Amino acid sequence: MTSIKNLVSAELSEPVDARVAEMAAAIAAQYDAAARAVLFYGSCLRERQLEGLMLDFYLIVSSYPEAYGKSWLAPANRLIPPNVFPFAHQGLTAKYAVLSEEDFRRECGPEAKTVSVWARFAQPSRLAWSADAAARQRAIDSVALAAPTLLSLARPMVEGESDPLSVWRRGFSLTYRSELRAERKDRSASIVDSDPERYRRFAGAAEARPVPRTEAERAWRRLRRRGKRASVLRLGKASFTFAGGIDYLAWKINRHAGTEIRIKPWQRRWPLLAAFTLLPRLLKRGAIR
Repeated sequence: MTSIKNLVSAELSEPVDARVAEMAAAIAAQYDAAARAVLFYGSCLRERQLEGLMLDFYLIVSSYPEAYGKSWLAPANRLIPPNVFPFAHQGLTAKYAVLSEEDFRRECGPEAKTVSVWARFAQPSRLAWSADAAARQRAIDSVALAAPTLLSLARPMVEGESDPLSVWRRGFSLTYRSELRAERKDRSASIVDSDPERYRRFAGAAEARPVPRTEAERAWRRLRRRGKRASVLRLGKASFTFAGGIDYLAWKINRHAGTEIRIKPWQRRWPLLAAFTLLPRLLKRGAIR
């Protein structure tokens, strides 16, 4: 049987659009020797569409001091990971999140504090750039932890269900509840339905650890508490690291939740205050969950 590492290695190695590869290299170039790998993931990869959308990347660095020097961004990245920045290259726009190699490995596995990383990398991704063979292998080893982590916690929540796709759907549904997300309720199912054979292969190869139902329920409750809190903290931090972040937030919510949020001039001048004043209204209206 094919191992999960072999599946991940093959998937990460699949070619990407030349513009994606160029953008990944340009992101890495900003960080010189600190850059180790750039991973491309998300809806643009899944839907194979680049124009008019914001591409999603993770930049993996050797360490935060090496990436930022003495800037306040280093402790911010360590205390409230990840830092998120906007980026534009040759007519395309993107955002990229920054994690150290150590933090990326931890957040892909069962020791993760939130679902944020392993929920994303249990889905398809591509290694769009790497510094060397060692960096590539470390990225593969880390991403290979993501699917088993999700499946270990999701399987006890679908007792009596043998279809692996049902486990995946339940798992993604639970991860969406563990963050402040703007996506529609059926979003988690559509992820699996976009490539069911891929998810069957990964379920067959993943060696998920056995977790009792009661332990899984406690873990999901803990992840929901941490995830909601972390989402709010990241939102506040992004108002400092992400120029135009409040407009991006509105665009993303409108796109996924079908709302018509309009950002006012004062909200652009005071994005942190705007974000926190918008949050209760969005939660009440169900635009984010």
